[in-house]
Amino acid sequence: MATAELKQLFGQRRCDECVLHPLCKPAVVGIEEFERLAGSVLSRRPMERDSVLFRAGETLRSVFISQNGSFKTVAVNEAGDEQVIGFYFPGELIGLEGLGDGRFRADAVALELAHVCEVPLPALERVAAQRPDLQRQLIRAMGAGMARHQDHLEMLGRKQAQERLAMFLHGLSERQERLGRDPLQLHLAMSRSDIGSYLSLVIETVSRGLSKLQDEGIIAVKGRHLRVLDPRRLADLAHGGEAAAG
Repeated sequence: MATAELKQLFGQRRCDECVLHPLCKPAVVGIEEFERLAGSVLSRRPMERDSVLFRAGETLRSVFISQNGSFKTVAVNEAGDEQVIGFYFPGELIGLEGLGDGRFRADAVALELAHVCEVPLPALERVAAQRPDLQRQLIRAMGAGMARHQDHLEMLGRKQAQERLAMFLHGLSERQERLGRDPLQLHLAMSRSDIGSYLSLVIETVSRGLSKLQDEGIIAVKGRHLRVLDPRRLADLAHGGEAAAG
């Protein structure tokens, strides 16, 4: 499919609408320039909710960026038990964790209808070799992934369930802001069950925790839309600054 057709299909009219734009800041490499430098047209495809982008153990030949729609990564142990270990939002690279040994480390599953751009590693390497600014952005993206992993471990180390939940929501808000979006308006594409799995909490505890934060005027929740009403108190609670009831 020609680039013009792809742009029409995905509605990409300006560089700041390009799926690669959040990755390439401040390089501002548009999709057409990226494809020219890479020598290939990038593959885009729609994905239904619950469809699998890649599975643990598969060879890593590409990384992915969601143009719209969120994803979760899920680890499965030998007994078949699943645990959510990460969430990815539009504009964030998915799959970088597999660069170490060349294999994906978890299953990546669409949380909602999504459109994904697949970036083959050889193409990414060719462009990065020509654009040091893109190399720096890739390093930042990998660093951000490592920071999220560290934050997840810290969440699981918190004894109080309410602190874990507050830290999770505060982290989502900060990620929204880094991606240039409103940090006070959060779309929870993941289910309460997914949040519970990620935080090692039962779903009832997650629901009670959200209700308590709402009763205290810290957040307002309606379905999967969450509005942060008091970001300072949420940050305090996330950092253990207030007593938290589990």
